[in-house]
Amino acid sequence: MKKFVSIHDVTNLDALVSQALKYKDDPLADKSLGVGKRLGLLFLNPSMRTRISTQVAAQNLGMETVVFNVGQEGWALEFGEGVVMNGTTVEHVKDAAPVLGLYFDILGIRTFPSLKNKEEDYSEQFIQQFIRFSNIPVISLESATLHPLQSLTDIITITESFREKRKPKVVLTWAPHVKALPQCVANSFAQWVNGWGKAEFVVTHPKGYELDEQFTQQAKITYSQADALKDADFVYVKNWSQYREYGQVSSQDPDWMLTENKLKLTNQAKVMHCLPVRRNVELSDEILDGTNSLVTRQAGNRVWAAQAVLSEILKSK
Repeated sequence: MKKFVSIHDVTNLDALVSQALKYKDDPLADKSLGVGKRLGLLFLNPSMRTRISTQVAAQNLGMETVVFNVGQEGWALEFGEGVVMNGTTVEHVKDAAPVLGLYFDILGIRTFPSLKNKEEDYSEQFIQQFIRFSNIPVISLESATLHPLQSLTDIITITESFREKRKPKVVLTWAPHVKALPQCVANSFAQWVNGWGKAEFVVTHPKGYELDEQFTQQAKITYSQADALKDADFVYVKNWSQYREYGQVSSQDPDWMLTENKLKLTNQAKVMHCLPVRRNVELSDEILDGTNSLVTRQAGNRVWAAQAVLSEILKSK
């Protein structure tokens, strides 16, 4: 593995999931694999689980990590081509990234979309320029359109939680929120479930919240949450803003919040969320604190997803 920014960088997803679960059973199985190697984690946006889980994963492999908050601790970066830098940006990624490539063996980048310019956000110019100019493997810690470490974690969590000899029914449902959020997690989850190919996959949301079809592909799309939830084995709850009317919020209907009563439509479905979660807005207390919630286990599995990815990159160097 030379980089990790989407499912397309994974040659064998089942093997990667299996490796992650092996690390869960024995975290220090490859404790010398990364000795003498250095991981740089660059955050252009806030993070808790991604930051800490990736550091723990690297430590389990013997790596040293350096965390750098670009927006708070470094110069404002410029990503545009041919720009005259007479504004607020001080350093171009063309100059910063090659230097970081000399400092580190692997580079992790986290950045969010602007939600203002769809073409710019969906070009993934920020992370793509780090890939282009750093000359070392780059891991996405979340980008403008995708969150692959989260999605790998989600597949790991579904795999270890479902033992029946049939395809699980997996539902991604939109939830209300107090502000406009990016489509990253929803895009990524859809991409990975489709790529995994081992689930009956349904996406449900109000009209106007359709995701980019390149990610949803063969998933069934319905505007009826009740229809989607019928006989579901897993329900993934997430808010996102509109894709077509980019970044806009046309509905915050509180009736879309998942409740215990709605779970009665399902096959005693397990409930997932990437965190952080707005309690009693996206998800009710009764679900988050109930026996159907996989949210804490899911967050814990972030370590093993990151560790599996790091080990694959280290073994290929």
